[in-house]
Amino acid sequence: MIFSKQLTDWYLHNKRNLPWRTTIDPYTIWLSEIILQQTRVDQGMSYYFRFIENFPTVFDLAAASEEQVLKLWQGLGYYSRARNLHFSAKYIVNELNGNFPSSYKALLKLKGVGDYTASAVASICFNEPTAVVDGNVYRVLARYFGIDTAINSSAGIKEFKHLAQQIIDEENPGTHNQAIMEFGALMCKPSNPNCTVCPLNNSCFALSKNSVKDFPVKEKKAKIKTRHFNYLVIHSSDHKTKIVQRVAGIWKNLYEFPLIETINIIDVEELTEHKIFKELFFNLEITVKLFNNDALVHKLTHQHIYTKFWVVTTASSTNFELSWDDIKKYPVPALIDNFLNQYKIN
Repeated sequence: MIFSKQLTDWYLHNKRNLPWRTTIDPYTIWLSEIILQQTRVDQGMSYYFRFIENFPTVFDLAAASEEQVLKLWQGLGYYSRARNLHFSAKYIVNELNGNFPSSYKALLKLKGVGDYTASAVASICFNEPTAVVDGNVYRVLARYFGIDTAINSSAGIKEFKHLAQQIIDEENPGTHNQAIMEFGALMCKPSNPNCTVCPLNNSCFALSKNSVKDFPVKEKKAKIKTRHFNYLVIHSSDHKTKIVQRVAGIWKNLYEFPLIETINIIDVEELTEHKIFKELFFNLEITVKLFNNDALVHKLTHQHIYTKFWVVTTASSTNFELSWDDIKKYPVPALIDNFLNQYKIN
């Protein structure tokens, strides 16, 4: 199809020099695709190199502890990706004898691998003609073919996947898939696309109707949830503190300071009267000081977290056994890591 040929010709002349494009090793491609889910290339590049250096093979990744994996992932967000990556590495090593799944259907059995990642790895590494559909592909197809079905609807997901499969170059599916994704990232961008020099501008529906900004169509987002976090940064007289491991939620298995979550912003009096605070500092003399007067706002996809760090100076206690010298060894959410980088330990 002319559409595919034009995209591929453009790609071969304009593609970025990315490290994972020099190989068809499925472990490497899988790793890069997981890292780049919901992550910009410039942000994910350093994490890719970090993982390749520490875990050059799937066997190395499988042999690591989850804590090691989460620590390397720290700051990248969406930590379930890291946990699933580690889980799947162990599955490949222990259940598949280290043999990487070599088909779209087999790849889908890996935890954390969906249609897009399975299609990318299968096409690039094993030349299987299965089309990728990500945000870039949705945008290119919606604009070029004038599709106004919402891309985040069940009908839209099916329609765009069907179309992408129809137009794929079956002889060179890996190159085709990389071409359409790169085209969306560099040429058919969300804002200010380069329509004047676009090789498809003579046949693009959206451009012909002067409606490029109207595509792709999305259904309205779910309401953003607001949460208020109050972290207790403990400083005992013997230079100890306390962190706890989250057992569920957005930062599962990462570490954080003792947390008091409230419906609204609270003051120091409300803080010290809270049940969690009283249990933690029972019969101890304390001094409480607020580190940040204005709540720090941490924005996630469906929630905004307003955070205050309360520094609590107190006597030594068996409740507080972690040395401040060791705290940076633990994987923590970016929110906590940013605090630790600013906080001067006395």
